[in-house]
Amino acid sequence: MNASQHDKFAAITPPGAIVDNASLTTTTIDTAGFAYLRVLVVLGATDIAMTALKLQESDDSGMSGAADITGLVYGTSAGIAGTTSALPSATDDNKCFAFEVDLRGRKRYIDLVATCGNGDAGTYITAFALLSRAADCPVSASERGYGNILRV
Repeated sequence: MNASQHDKFAAITPPGAIVDNASLTTTTIDTAGFAYLRVLVVLGATDIAMTALKLQESDDSGMSGAADITGLVYGTSAGIAGTTSALPSATDDNKCFAFEVDLRGRKRYIDLVATCGNGDAGTYITAFALLSRAADCPVSASERGYGNILRV
């Protein structure tokens, strides 16, 4: 058995138009039944630094009373190298920024806050989540968040 075949995919913000001087519209991640979460934020072309990139959690699917998750705020939290992380800058074209979250003891709903700075054009960005270590393993493509799956 390949453990990655029991992960679940969730689109947080699909690829779209360049965002300038605004926060992205995101989809809240329901983590029920999973013990681990990885959020990947992929930048395309950007001409300005981001002003916010962090994860928040709440007991409410509408994210009422949401609070920043300590350790998951770019620009203030330490990265795996032990140094303070930096917000993505104007020179971070085509880079991926990751959040890795042990969900044990966390609130059920997690959301990404991503705000692009005010540049000449803005930032092209997409984000998605991979949930893993499921209590009850999803098996079908739709249970895993996909339209279909090809496997060899």
